Amino acid sequence: MLSDPDKRIDELHLTLPPAPKPVAVYKTAVKHGTLLFVSGHGPLKADKTMITGRLGKDMTVDQGKEAARQTGLAILATVKDTLGSLKKVKRLLKTYGMVNCTDDFLDQPKVINGFSELMKDVFGEENGVGARSAVGHNSLPGNIAVEIECVFEVE
Repeated sequence: MLSDPDKRIDELHLTLPPAPKPVAVYKTAVKHGTLLFVSGHGPLKADKTMITGRLGKDMTVDQGKEAARQTGLAILATVKDTLGSLKKVKRLLKTYGMVNCTDDFLDQPKVINGFSELMKDVFGEENGVGARSAVGHNSLPGNIAVEIECVFEVE
């Protein structure tokens, strides 16, 4: 793992949005032993708005990839808020990426790479790349472009 993921955020000139609050009856993250289960997050921007749209209809793959990256920043904000520091993350274990797309859109993995590349940049090749699913959905809440949930191993 990179020595300090919190510093890595600064080095990469990334801005974390405010840690999102639940919009229904759930917790944004639950720690159980050495596992941190992160609920589905959307592409929350610093101004608290979401990136919306449907891949294959009104968004390009690059726009979807940027939405997945922004979702990763929202997840990092939640992880930092929950644990106090990203240094407590040992590794990303599992990612489940959902893409709001048309029936004939086939590039879900390319879209979710926006998230995966961010995690690799922040936590390193060994600890930032885990198991992953990237699937299409015919709609997501509030027409958000992507929703991602994941599991981290933590201290």
